[in-house]
Amino acid sequence: MNVRGRFITFEGIDGAGKSSHIEPLAAWLRGRGHHVLVTREPGGTPLAETLRGLVLHQPMDALTESLLVFAARRDHLGQSIQPALDAGTTVLCDRFTDATFAYQGGGRGFDMQTLSQLEAMVHPGLQPDLTLWFDLPAALAAQRRAAARAADRFESESPAFFERVQAGYAARAAAEPRRFKRVDAAPSQAEVWAQVSAAVQAVLR
Repeated sequence: MNVRGRFITFEGIDGAGKSSHIEPLAAWLRGRGHHVLVTREPGGTPLAETLRGLVLHQPMDALTESLLVFAARRDHLGQSIQPALDAGTTVLCDRFTDATFAYQGGGRGFDMQTLSQLEAMVHPGLQPDLTLWFDLPAALAAQRRAAARAADRFESESPAFFERVQAGYAARAAAEPRRFKRVDAAPSQAEVWAQVSAAVQAVLR
């Protein structure tokens, strides 16, 4: 019988640097004998990637945005994440439901109770084994984004929006301290990697 795989998610505001550590972590785990799936949200399946394009580039209200994100998540879970976990694969996911509470709930000010109801419908009982929260001041994250790429609909939001998103993540981390591991994303990439690898080693023991 297969042992359920570990589910590790990467969270943080745009520009915090989380995505740059996913592939190195996957390689590090594979070098230690783990089967690894690297994926992202919204996205991870053809349908979810289509919905991702709408969410990132088409104007819409917060309810529509939330419904599309959870629709993408439902397909992603059924087609990719859950089968991988059932097969004993370690799943590394760039964003998951915490991002919805931070961005749609915190950033957009959308009703948290409605988000909780959608969460219960889409993935009852399933939460990550470890959530790496890349914590970076919103102003510094904005500087990094500006130097890295053209902005999408979220990345074009105001500094106040990202302050609210950051507060949303902090609230999620405070509510679930055993699942969340705060990563100080301000230092060098090598120092951030040391935090990431130590947190993952602890959960894989």
